[in-house]
Amino acid sequence: MEFRDSIQGVIKHLAFDHSIILALIYTAGHIVIAMSVVSIMTGASFFEAGAVALIEPAINGCWFYILHKIWTKIYGD
Repeated sequence: MEFRDSIQGVIKHLAFDHSIILALIYTAGHIVIAMSVVSIMTGASFFEAGAVALIEPAINGCWFYILHKIWTKIYGD
């Protein structure tokens, strides 16, 4: 029980205290969603859609990280 609690504490600390972790999770989800949409809308293979959809979500992830840092400085945690 103690080991599990400490692992959960580390996960909570990483997930809720670090903007970069949140930005990476957001970016990963955005890439999967973008790949799916491109594939469905164009009929491209998932690999081709991934190549197309990778750039835009990566830029959005960077933007989200910067936005979150600015937001935290202005409004606090």
